[in-house]
Amino acid sequence: MQIKENKKTDRIGVALKKEGPLLSIYFTAGYPHLEDTLPVLRELQKNGVDMIEIGLPFSDPLADGPTIQESSMAALKNGMTTHRLFDQLRDVRSEIHLPLILMGYFNPVLQFGVEAFCEKCREVGIDGLILPDLPLEIYQKQYRAIFEKYGLKMVFLITPQTSEARIRTIDRTSDAFIYMVSTASTTGAQQGFDPAAEDYFKRVSEMNLKNPQIVGFGISNAQTFGQATKHAKGAIIGSAFIKTLTAHGLSGISSFIKSVRP
Repeated sequence: MQIKENKKTDRIGVALKKEGPLLSIYFTAGYPHLEDTLPVLRELQKNGVDMIEIGLPFSDPLADGPTIQESSMAALKNGMTTHRLFDQLRDVRSEIHLPLILMGYFNPVLQFGVEAFCEKCREVGIDGLILPDLPLEIYQKQYRAIFEKYGLKMVFLITPQTSEARIRTIDRTSDAFIYMVSTASTTGAQQGFDPAAEDYFKRVSEMNLKNPQIVGFGISNAQTFGQATKHAKGAIIGSAFIKTLTAHGLSGISSFIKSVRP
C-alpha cells in the first residue's frame, strides 16, 4: 500500500544527495485552470526538475509577491480547495516519483484539522510541508509529534536577518533542508543578487549545518540560479515559473526549465 511505501522512501533525502545543484519549482495548485495541477506535475517531472512545491492557495498570502498572490486568487476563483487538491493528488504516486512538498499557510491546515491534514498528506504521498506562518516553537510544542507520526518533513525558513543562534536551532529541529530566503521582501523574480545577498549565502554555507540549504525568492533565470547555488545545494523558482504558465500555459514549461538549467 502507498502508506508503507511513503514511510520507507525518503524522496527528499534522495534528491538532496544527487550530484549538482537541485532545481525545485513552485506552482499554485489549480492554476491557470482548476484541473492543471496534475498536468503541471507531469510536465515538470518530464523536464527534469528535482523537487516540486505545490502551493495551496490562500486568500491572504502575506509572504507572497503579486505574481503568486494573483495566481492564488485565480485558483480560488477556479474552485480550488484543500479537499479538491487532495482529490486531485489521490493517485499521484502512480506516476510522479519526485519529492512533493505542500507550501501554504497554517490557517487552511487548522480549518481542515491538523491531524486529518497530515493523514491525507501521507495517504496521497506528500513528503513535506512548508508553512511560513507556523512558528518554530509552536510546531515543536504542539505539532511536531503529529507531523512525524505521518512521515512529514517540516521545512523552515531563514532570512538574511535570522541570527546564527536561531539558524542553528532550526537546523537541529529540521531533517530535510533549510529554505534560505534570499531577501527580507516578498517573493518575486529579479535579474541578479547583490553582493550582500551573496555574502549571506556564503555565511550560512560556512556554518556547516547538518541540513543543506535551498535558496528561494528572487530566482528567475540561469544567472540567478547559478548565483544561488554557488553556496547552496539548490534553488527554488516560483514567480518566474508562474509568469510562464500565465503567458504560455503548459506548453511553455519545457523551454522555461531549459532556460534555467540547460
